[in-house]
Amino acid sequence: MNKNDSNLNNNLEDDMLPEYDFSQGVRGKHYQAYRQGHNVTINKEDGTKVVQNFVLEENTIILDPDVKEYFPDSESVNHALRTLINLIPKSKKK
Repeated sequence: MNKNDSNLNNNLEDDMLPEYDFSQGVRGKHYQAYRQGHNVTINKEDGTKVVQNFVLEENTIILDPDVKEYFPDSESVNHALRTLINLIPKSKKK
């Protein structure tokens, strides 16, 4: 965890009020649905609603939380994968 992550966690903890109860929460409950795309409904002050649909772009990769701990950004993921690719023997052309 880097310094920015710990600052973010501290700020989030400060914002948690005693009446918030996440004890029955299920981590990853909406994970698969989110990957398929999701709608966000914005209720405006004038009573109208705006619905926006969000779909992950093609080739988007979502890291599991335990993996993200080690690879916090695209650069670190790509570096690790390129290192792994270099370890794979190249097949000989026939």
